[in-house]
Amino acid sequence: MLAQLSDSMTKLIVEHGYLAIFVLMLLDSACIPFPSEITLLFGGALTSTAFIGAGQELSLLGVIVAAMAGTLIGSWLAYGVGYVGGRPIIDRFGRYLLIRPHEIDRAHSWFERHGEAVVLYGRLVPLVRSFVSLPAGIAAMRFRRFTVYTLIGSFVWCVALTALGHAFGNRWTEVERVLRPFGWVMAGVAVVALVVFISRRWTQVRREYAALDAERAAQGEAD
Repeated sequence: MLAQLSDSMTKLIVEHGYLAIFVLMLLDSACIPFPSEITLLFGGALTSTAFIGAGQELSLLGVIVAAMAGTLIGSWLAYGVGYVGGRPIIDRFGRYLLIRPHEIDRAHSWFERHGEAVVLYGRLVPLVRSFVSLPAGIAAMRFRRFTVYTLIGSFVWCVALTALGHAFGNRWTEVERVLRPFGWVMAGVAVVALVVFISRRWTQVRREYAALDAERAAQGEAD
């Protein structure tokens, strides 16, 4: 399945060049995880002499700019969804998302203090980078700070992988094969952590929301 996805992505880049890189990076940053490793490594490879005459003739700078632009706009979209719709949804469905009542406000202040590190380093972690903008928007992290740290983290990621693709040329898949296990490890760790989190939180969250509902009901009767 991953091989089919990789083939489809590389075909799109060969046929549409910078536009395909822009769109793929936008989707990856907007919570639709198209592997940016493939996009950047192959895009970088197309700038090497090994691919001259193979279709799209791309420049190293052009690939980086297209990737950065797609990443930034995709991040803005995910941030906007979180900012506009996240808080009302969490207020209404927080109990089903296993979010404790007092943690909603705490997340806001926590992102104010530490959000830049989450956004910055999250851009360098496979899979995490696809979703990090959404909680930043939900927590109402300051937009200017969010944009600055998104640009810094994305610049490091885009330049590093594009340069590796350029250096390896038609052997870019060797780099992708090395990076792929790290992505699977990250995903595996995330799944295990999620299972542990849910198992520990389920009873606690239900108890706290039940107490909150009882308190609100009592206040309503008093009024």
